[in-house]
Amino acid sequence: MQTRLILKVLGFLLIIFSVSLLPPLLLGWYDKDGTHLVFLQSWLAVLTLGALLWLPNRKKSDELRIRDGFLIVVLFWLVLALSGALPFWLAKNPNMSVLEAVFESMSGLTTTGATVLTGLDHLPRSILYYRQQLQWLGGMGIIVLAVAIAPVLGVGGMQLFRAETPGPMKNNKLTPRITETAKALWFIYLGLTVLCAGLYFAAGMDLFDAIGHSFSTLAIGGFSTHDASIGYFNSPLIDSVAMLFMLIAGINFSLHYLAIHRFSLRHYIADSEVKAFLLILAVLSTITVSQLIYQGTFVDISDSIRMGLFQVISIATTTGFTTSDFSYWPGLLPVLLIIGSFVGGCAGSTAGGMKVIRVELLLRQGRREIDRLLHPNAVLPIKLNKRPVPDNVINAVWGFFALYVISFVSLGLLMMMSGSDIITAFSATAACLNNLGPGLGDVAHNYQSISDSGKWILSFAMLLGRLELFSLLVVLTPAFWKR
Repeated sequence: MQTRLILKVLGFLLIIFSVSLLPPLLLGWYDKDGTHLVFLQSWLAVLTLGALLWLPNRKKSDELRIRDGFLIVVLFWLVLALSGALPFWLAKNPNMSVLEAVFESMSGLTTTGATVLTGLDHLPRSILYYRQQLQWLGGMGIIVLAVAIAPVLGVGGMQLFRAETPGPMKNNKLTPRITETAKALWFIYLGLTVLCAGLYFAAGMDLFDAIGHSFSTLAIGGFSTHDASIGYFNSPLIDSVAMLFMLIAGINFSLHYLAIHRFSLRHYIADSEVKAFLLILAVLSTITVSQLIYQGTFVDISDSIRMGLFQVISIATTTGFTTSDFSYWPGLLPVLLIIGSFVGGCAGSTAGGMKVIRVELLLRQGRREIDRLLHPNAVLPIKLNKRPVPDNVINAVWGFFALYVISFVSLGLLMMMSGSDIITAFSATAACLNNLGPGLGDVAHNYQSISDSGKWILSFAMLLGRLELFSLLVVLTPAFWKR
């Protein structure tokens, strides 16, 4: 391990994060609600910690190794969750314990959207803005931002990029230089956020809500500035804007780059993962809307269509916005939607879940094994976008799937041991592992009633899901620490 280099990068990342505390500081000062002092103290604490780590090691320059990259990513998410909890803990409104503050911070940064807060409509605007901003930073990943400025650090950014970005194929670069790739992704992310905020504002939100909800929409996070989430606005136009940008954020950002760079939509049409993603949404939407109409859940058919489509897109992309309490919907719908969150969005998107490409590869591998029973000697390659997928990628996907199932079952059982009933335990685990947010049972609206041990378990589940298992679990193995 290159300890000094790791400390240098961690310090620099904390210094970058400290800058994000300035906008809510200024907002609190403008509103004269006293929260500016909370953010001032938090900013000084994070900045000081970052400087203490960076300054003694600032002249250390070398290429990061694979282990260094994984350790930096895991340590930074842990340190960031603790640092991000400071404003929640120091503020008098809301009055949160250390555990609750860490839970809220972890939920925001991992774009989970699970909250222990109630009465959002009465919280200071600076706190509300800070929650939304946490999700926006966590969406594309502040580490990807650091990769964009890796030359300043004097370290290679590829190992950080591989450990941070989602999906089974992490060596694909949009540009010859990884720093240029990271910059391209962030510029697209920023541009889409500005566009989303503008459309929200035009659709009827005030500027504060428009900015806040654009942050959580593009991050696929689900935090809102109101207890009723998007349902607070009761606007078909706002719902439509949200659905459009949830879909955009759920698609691989590499395809957005290619579409903009080459001014063509051909890459969306040709991509098998996008087609599978849209097919899954279409099937879930058909089942959901049909059931809502058949059961007469809403008086008007138009409401059944709007609520059904919105909730399917929100849950399947792991955003977690709500316009209706889907946990009380009839029949299999609540469970079906939670199952849909396991698939999640496309690789390279800001969505959670296992990712569509992995599910697609699993199904194709299953089909290949059936075909092999009929044709034992045949060569049956698995192809995506007309290109054969290497067997090592298939094996990695199977390993990921096995770990995902084991993690889900194990964490669900631990949640039951912590005092939750079976529906609450497993839906909360699914919601946090998939970075979804809302669950069923006691966590349908918030996580306030979960025991302290349960909150720690779910905080671990959020981080595990955000880092897609391997990046976190590899650091916990004895082999990782052997020389």
